[in-house]
Amino acid sequence: MPEIILKNVTKKFGKFVAVDHLDLRIESNAFITLLGPSGCGKTTTLRMIAGLETPTEGTISIGDRVVFDADRGINLPPNKRDVGFLFQNYALWPHMTVYQNIAFGLENLKWDKQRIGNRVRELLEMLHIESFEKRYPSELSGGQQQRVAIARTLAPGPKVLFMDEPLSNLDAKLRMDMRTELKRLHRDTDSTFVYVTHDQLEAMTLSTRVCIMETGVLQQYAPPLEMYSDPANLFVAGFMGSPTMNFIDGRLHADGTVSFGHLAASFKGPDGFVPEEKDIILGIRPEYIHIGPDGELPATVYSTLPSGMETTVRLEADSLALTAVVFDDVDYPVDSKVLYSFRKAAILFDKASGKNFARGSLDRPHAV
Repeated sequence: MPEIILKNVTKKFGKFVAVDHLDLRIESNAFITLLGPSGCGKTTTLRMIAGLETPTEGTISIGDRVVFDADRGINLPPNKRDVGFLFQNYALWPHMTVYQNIAFGLENLKWDKQRIGNRVRELLEMLHIESFEKRYPSELSGGQQQRVAIARTLAPGPKVLFMDEPLSNLDAKLRMDMRTELKRLHRDTDSTFVYVTHDQLEAMTLSTRVCIMETGVLQQYAPPLEMYSDPANLFVAGFMGSPTMNFIDGRLHADGTVSFGHLAASFKGPDGFVPEEKDIILGIRPEYIHIGPDGELPATVYSTLPSGMETTVRLEADSLALTAVVFDDVDYPVDSKVLYSFRKAAILFDKASGKNFARGSLDRPHAV
């Protein structure tokens, strides 16, 4: 399967810059998610790779073939790029059966009937929709229609599959089921998947790497767990994770002490970390705030959101407002007193630039 490379790709609509000098390398057989809020440029990026949108400048190559080069005037149409499309609207033909919908594109490619039959049956079996072969789209559930749309897209054997928010029309349970199917399908087809979503949970659970964008600019490109634990900046840290990371104004001192709110603690940074006096924002994930009788600091419960498997707890601790997650079926009365402590990782962001400059841990924070 081909590698996809974008070099200095820019897209402008008049004076508006939708994608700004994007460099991206998508490895063969990867499952890449383009992630970000509405208007960040993720769908425009997908459409430029697919050939549905023409970049203003830059180059795009798929495998060993340049499919777009602004300087040389190269711009291959979508049907010459050996790619498949799966969009939010499944666009199944209502007057055709499942079999006919899947076979339609192959007939246009002039495949012979036996080859078409073999390919359609292979896909019906792969996607577990054999029993729906003679049904019409109106007789299928949303999830079943989604599988038919996937089968139709995969039928010609594209080397790259593009998906633009294909699960957004499904209910929560069906979305979870289809995420599982898509991840399995990626392994079974051995294709390169490029997926667009604004849902960070989809990006976390599906991707081999995530490309997170804001206002057309690449913010970070990394495996999802790496992006979660070591975000490049405040935007990435706030976008990845639910509930979101705690951000606390503080100051780093030259002796390695971090002061924040009414607390101070020694910060243990990575090897070679040299502290310098500066204003910072301290980032701590909610699951790294422990609540229990062995906690070291007092707080008051402001509110709780129990969900069965876990409970999100909002704490008030003097000048600090903190969000914690307890992984258990527990609840706390509002205004009750608890003890908490900071566990595991903490991140220091430069307050001026918002960039992550040190990842480490806090050593026994105490009141000052």
